[in-house]
Amino acid sequence: MALSNTAVPKYYGEFREAVLRGEIPVCKEVAMEMSRIDDLIANPGIYYDDGAIDGFIEYCEAEMTLTDGSPLTLLPTFKLWAEQALSWFYYEERSVYEPFPDGHGGRYVKKRILKRLINKQYLIVARGAAKSMYAELIQSYFLNIDTSTTHQITTAPTMKQSEEVMGPFRTAITVARGPLFKFLTEGSLQNTTGSKAKRAKLVSTKKGIENFLTGSLLEIRPMSINKLQGLRCKIVTIDEWLSGETREDVIGAVEQGASKIDDYLIVAISSEGTVRNGVGDTIKMELMDILRGDYINPHVSIWYYRLDHIDEVGNPDMWVKANPNIGRTVSYATYQQDVDRAEKAPAARNDILAKRFGIPMEGFTYFFPYEETIPHRKQEYWQMPCAMGADLSRGDDFCSFVFLFPLGDSRFGVKTKSYISSLTYNKLPSAMYAKYQEFIREGSLIVLEGSILDMLDVYDDLYSHINDMQYTVMAFGYDPYNAKEFVERWCRENGPFGVEKVIQGAKTESVPLGEIKKLSEERLLIFDEDIMSFAMGNAITIEDTNGNRKLLKQRNDQKIDPVAALMDAFVAYKRYRDIFE
Repeated sequence: MALSNTAVPKYYGEFREAVLRGEIPVCKEVAMEMSRIDDLIANPGIYYDDGAIDGFIEYCEAEMTLTDGSPLTLLPTFKLWAEQALSWFYYEERSVYEPFPDGHGGRYVKKRILKRLINKQYLIVARGAAKSMYAELIQSYFLNIDTSTTHQITTAPTMKQSEEVMGPFRTAITVARGPLFKFLTEGSLQNTTGSKAKRAKLVSTKKGIENFLTGSLLEIRPMSINKLQGLRCKIVTIDEWLSGETREDVIGAVEQGASKIDDYLIVAISSEGTVRNGVGDTIKMELMDILRGDYINPHVSIWYYRLDHIDEVGNPDMWVKANPNIGRTVSYATYQQDVDRAEKAPAARNDILAKRFGIPMEGFTYFFPYEETIPHRKQEYWQMPCAMGADLSRGDDFCSFVFLFPLGDSRFGVKTKSYISSLTYNKLPSAMYAKYQEFIREGSLIVLEGSILDMLDVYDDLYSHINDMQYTVMAFGYDPYNAKEFVERWCRENGPFGVEKVIQGAKTESVPLGEIKKLSEERLLIFDEDIMSFAMGNAITIEDTNGNRKLLKQRNDQKIDPVAALMDAFVAYKRYRDIFE
């Protein structure tokens, strides 16, 4: 089959039919990706070429091996993923310079250039799905088949994890069972004086894996922006980008250089993460926007496997939602052992829920699970009445204010304004600095000059903001710590009515926290700022002996001040609810 803008992709079609027949249960994220693919099939400007995926399959099954050297048969999921990454194309109009036949001068002419559609593929899939093997096959295919590919990178949080991609490839080179590998590995690397034909052409070296025939190199790089920026790599695989304490956007760093090359491909694979408010959470939010159709990007492939609900952990028929290769690359018995271990060993539970079932760990250790921290669409609350909450700080923490707008039907609009000193801002590590810049751009974070915050300067800026937005502050709740100067001026200029001191502690926090939690679960807190999402994602609670909960953070950089200010605003609203009606 040649290029077709009407054909249904072979392996996707088989998968889709199995899903429709009820043979393969899928999570809502995979279902949304299927809808995106259906839209591509219906798009007359998008073309499918079965030759691309067939060539990949033929190469892999003829040349590659499993780690133990035994023959490789591609899994249906590998065919599905690779088909989407390799077999979709579109035409791009470009002005191309063509020299005249006589060699003197030339001219620019418009041409339709065929380009591969997908340049980034995200695979979020459970541990044991052999996703590293898939990355290895992609790397191997381009190293040996695509002669335009000269520099390839694989990276992971640790060198050991990176070797999981390189290891099977090295085994395949040693075994050399296929005709291409037999040809490429004949001879010796040490044969430098004789004929080049007698030298090995595909060799595992200290640099990585090199193809001397094409001049191509696959190397391992540490998962660090400093080691990845500036590289112009056509093919990159990034392993476990959601795991560990990775807080740098390594995918973005790689893409800066790769995007200067035609038909680059970045394959980012990972099991579900266990770190909050890292770059992984930000990327997942972007991916969800694409899946929902809020942001149209046909150049991204997203396969996000997970259970839809924790109740499905006890149902083996649903486990395929999180690991589509269960029963092939990992046994059901292994999964059952992990389920049993999670029940008996609470310390292991979070890791198992995340790594085996795609359920973010934070949903069970943090106060707000990931789904509750996703911002809503942009909102405006011009000239509306509100309760204001304040959690004031002069030092490293945010000095935070939250405006809570009763919207009816138990819904509340939420807007924030936070402040830090320039000294605190300039001392931030690079990854967190970039995060704070996002808050500054959205207007939720203000940097004031100095080593500590002057509360009167904070007051002036905040009051100006209230006047600009014409908010009507009808109640004001505050944590008394560091608040004396600010509150005294507020009462002088606005009167004492509606001002409520909110004492911090498990006894006083537990009830309002519980009520805020219920609102959050029902998505009745309508916030649209990343800083609130950031703070909610950092919030944890501890219980005293009476079962009362208190708001806390795990590390100093995990700011929760906007959430504390939200609680203060909510307490003030409840105390003076009558004046809002």
